[in-house]
Amino acid sequence: MADAPTGISRALREAPPDRVVEAADLAIRAALGASGTAVYIADYRISGLWPVLDSRQDGAAGPGVQGTVRRCFSSQQPVRESGEDGRCRIHLPLTVWGERLGVLMVELTGEPTETVVRAAVDMAGELAMSLRAADRETDRYRRVRRRERLSMAAELQWELLPGRSVSHDSFHLAGQLEPAYTVGGDHFDWSLDEGRLTVTVLNGDGIGLAAALLTAVTVNAMRNARRSGGGLVEQAELASDTVYYQHRGDRHVATLLLELDCASGRVRAVDAGSPHLVRVRGGAVSRVALEQQLPLGMFGETRYDLQEFDLDPGDRLFVVSDGVWAADPSGRETYGERAMARAMRATRLQPPTEAVGTVMRELQSFHADADLRDDAVVVCLDWRGSAGRDQG
Repeated sequence: MADAPTGISRALREAPPDRVVEAADLAIRAALGASGTAVYIADYRISGLWPVLDSRQDGAAGPGVQGTVRRCFSSQQPVRESGEDGRCRIHLPLTVWGERLGVLMVELTGEPTETVVRAAVDMAGELAMSLRAADRETDRYRRVRRRERLSMAAELQWELLPGRSVSHDSFHLAGQLEPAYTVGGDHFDWSLDEGRLTVTVLNGDGIGLAAALLTAVTVNAMRNARRSGGGLVEQAELASDTVYYQHRGDRHVATLLLELDCASGRVRAVDAGSPHLVRVRGGAVSRVALEQQLPLGMFGETRYDLQEFDLDPGDRLFVVSDGVWAADPSGRETYGERAMARAMRATRLQPPTEAVGTVMRELQSFHADADLRDDAVVVCLDWRGSAGRDQG
């Protein structure tokens, strides 16, 4: 039993990328004496979880697997389920650095010992890491995730994302794009380097593939500057010049760039005609006042200034695009006027991975469940405090 995680690691390394689920099944059965396993992957909307081994590949609509599997995915905790036949199913989250991929189910012939449960948890971690790596080498798991065909713009946007969530001792970050299968210009990006978290949220000009291409150029220009050692100002200025010299001011990208010092909670920001920044502190929801500067790409050689503010341990930041803030489907007040703040307050006890979904669902309800008229991005960042100390 002590070598069980090592055994599954070897099996996963030796398996082809499109067969890691089958390799994990054989290794887990052998190591734990399991009678069966199943792997479920979350779809793009995170509206359901879908089995890999017997998933229909026709994009069939439906709610996906719910119940115990969904409870495990949402809580990010192992969940046991005992049957009348004496069998026990352990549901385990498949998560890598805070990125929620899905759920592993292990079926045992009897009640497991704590040693078995710990081994199963370790195996789920090994499988999650392998699934994330294999995702770049095969389309199999992406086909499970999509419940309808992606537009070309959405295909580009999802490929550009770093992930949908990430965790650290001092913060937890998550984001969501909607409409998931047709999103165009809205986007988010992040990178964690030596105790600094850089987050960018973009509201690209235009619609469809043209907007997605504009956003892709902007994101990669900022990444180029960041990976060359440039700070927020250099990232904004290189991206702005790149867009300007491509489009001569006819296209632009409203962008918010943030850099969080994970130890101190100090935030540096460049507000380039940005998406909206909102802080939730306790039960209070308020805009973070930043001086708006020109969107990226409006003029050549535009220069940007840094602004700074501090977070208190337990603070939550939301960044939302105009498709969220300014939504007014029936000509009444916009979503950002009052309804959005109510939705954000309702997320107080939820982690960011659940909070972004709550705000998006409330936005959908605000639209009376009609399709969103504009792209929408919601990013949620919790700063826990230095070394993630308990906030009570």
